[in-house]
Amino acid sequence: MSKKVKYWSPEELLRFIVGVVLSFTLMFIVAKVLYSLIFVSQPMEGQSPNDAEFFKLINPIATFIVGALAGLMAGQGNGSMKPKKPDEGECDELPE
Repeated sequence: MSKKVKYWSPEELLRFIVGVVLSFTLMFIVAKVLYSLIFVSQPMEGQSPNDAEFFKLINPIATFIVGALAGLMAGQGNGSMKPKKPDEGECDELPE
């Protein structure tokens, strides 16, 4: 018996590519933050001004990427952009 091969639609392929790129970007951000916390020497008191500005910049970027990934993965796959057609017998107006 021949096995049917399911090919991805362009929408599914685009969702996959965008998800992979955003995931790698988020992993890079997390790795960079961990590296800067672990291996870069810090002053004895407080935090260096450069690190404080770095974390202020990274926080909204990482939050946006996590939100975009969640929205991308939670969205429905096929037909999520198509308007729903009313069933036969249903009408948009209320009866009088």
